[in-house]
Amino acid sequence: MKKLQAVFPIIIFIFFALDANFLTAQSNKQQKENKKQLAVEQLINARHFTFIPITVMPSRGASKPLTSEYQLKIKKDTLDAYLPYFGRSYNASITLTENPLDFKTTDFTCTITESKKGGWDIILVPKNAGDARQLMLSVSRDGYASLQIICNSRDPISFNGYIQ
Repeated sequence: MKKLQAVFPIIIFIFFALDANFLTAQSNKQQKENKKQLAVEQLINARHFTFIPITVMPSRGASKPLTSEYQLKIKKDTLDAYLPYFGRSYNASITLTENPLDFKTTDFTCTITESKKGGWDIILVPKNAGDARQLMLSVSRDGYASLQIICNSRDPISFNGYIQ
């Protein structure tokens, strides 16, 4: 019985020490998440960020992972898109190498609203960007994003990725 009484305080000390380490790890993780969320919020408010797609989801067919470096850059005065397109076109193109989602324009409107789930919904409407009519970007507080693109004469297409 005396041995048990001597071991009991040691067990309690170890339990509290492990619990303190667990709480410190949780606190550090929360601090990193808060820093990331603040950085994402600053990028959105400055209207200067880049969307990096990881997967593409055409209207017809399965989603595909992207292996090349595609992006959508948004600055206050410039919209620069370099994205792939997989889908059906309803008008024949003069050149076969023309990509409808490879454009750069300064004539566009950008509307940013906060979403109900705690992120941002960004609607981009380019005026002279070829076939792209509207780009809808939904960004979470952690920086993950999904992009839906509606074209004039092609099937819509979606991308999942993140912003930086």
